[in-house]
Amino acid sequence: MGQAVRTTAAMFACRFLLLPRQARRKHSLLFSLFIAALLCGHARFALAYEINGFTISGDQRAGWVQYDYGNPSGKPTINKGHENSRGFYVMPKLSIETPTYKNFRAKITGAGATDFGLNNHDKQSRNLVFDPEDNESFAILQELYIEYEDDRHHALVGRNEIYTPMIEHDDYYMLSNSFEVASYTFDTRQNTRLHAGYFHKMAGVWDSGANGTEFHSMSDASAVPKINKIEADESGVSYGGVDFNNGQHRGQFWGYHAEDLYNIVFSQYNYTSKNDSFSYDAGAQFVNFSDTGALEDSITTINYSLYSLKYDAAFNNGFSIATGATKYTDGDGQGATLGAWGGYPSFTNGLIYHFFEAGSLRNAEVYKLQGAYDLSGIGLDNMVFISRLTYYDLDDKHSISSNGRPQSYMKLYGVRLKSTFMDGGYFTGTFEYHDTDHEKRAWALRLIGGYKF
Repeated sequence: MGQAVRTTAAMFACRFLLLPRQARRKHSLLFSLFIAALLCGHARFALAYEINGFTISGDQRAGWVQYDYGNPSGKPTINKGHENSRGFYVMPKLSIETPTYKNFRAKITGAGATDFGLNNHDKQSRNLVFDPEDNESFAILQELYIEYEDDRHHALVGRNEIYTPMIEHDDYYMLSNSFEVASYTFDTRQNTRLHAGYFHKMAGVWDSGANGTEFHSMSDASAVPKINKIEADESGVSYGGVDFNNGQHRGQFWGYHAEDLYNIVFSQYNYTSKNDSFSYDAGAQFVNFSDTGALEDSITTINYSLYSLKYDAAFNNGFSIATGATKYTDGDGQGATLGAWGGYPSFTNGLIYHFFEAGSLRNAEVYKLQGAYDLSGIGLDNMVFISRLTYYDLDDKHSISSNGRPQSYMKLYGVRLKSTFMDGGYFTGTFEYHDTDHEKRAWALRLIGGYKF
């Protein structure tokens, strides 16, 4: 069966490539969806293999993404000059993990991205899958690390898709971020874990401020202006954290120091509980960004905080709600920090990241209302429908549109359908519509699926 699938795909591909260029473009989406179906269909035969203690695993991911900014030619006076973009991509990923020997193990992961040459080269500038300078397929050594773990200690050195609150792998798009990092976690056995480490480099097209298809220093991968990256001289980011969690109360405090760039202080408290009819999670969060070192003497200013509250509840009948509110203080630096290195801290983030067309969030207030329903209640198992409204009350003294007009609001409407299947298959379809003051209306569509084995 697997050989038949591969043969059919090859025959279809050859016939497609023999078509005239105009016809290939016309049928590119059809061909892309055909390949995606083959990948997902073939995936049901894929299994995680174990050979002499070595584990082989992978993730076959494919997706169609489309962004319409009402700006087909990329005019700078419309939506920050962002040009309408679209494309289909396939992201193969394969990992090999060694057996554990005296609490040590190692892992290597190779990954890549390709569009089979089907996409229009001039319509990929904002898809954030390839390097926007050349829009070419690429391969990357995504992970290569050695780690030690026992019941209290965990240490890791190398390339890894690590998670911390403000620097993380952000694996919600086509390919996750990866970092060259040294990390250590100590379990005190008192419901508390201590974290410390150092980030050296980063790769990730979605979140890196450099060429995300390659590893660059954390300073180069930041979102500050180029002159500040040069002054930071390829420096990294050190961090430390305390995480207390007894199942009902959770408190976190993390600090990050990016040499000659800025410091981050992250703190969060969550209270979770449940009764016979529903469970809930109430949270409060404070994050502060402040420039340091060479950046303090630069024309770039980073000096602001954000406060967030949330209340999420899940009911036994399949419905759930999520609410959030965020206040940004009247200080500058949001554009140079938010989303950098994969950090999206606030409880009011939208369904689609990196899709904020407001001129500035300085002194803004943000409100989120989200509802979801588990469709297993109507016979559609492992499927969830989500809808969300996020309203940004902008400060029109700071938020200026692309054509120079003050902005007082931004409204984000989004719907999402999530599904899992075949003990490893997954699909997420997301549509989001943006209404931003004095900008053309914008929308985005993402259809992403795959199979992990």
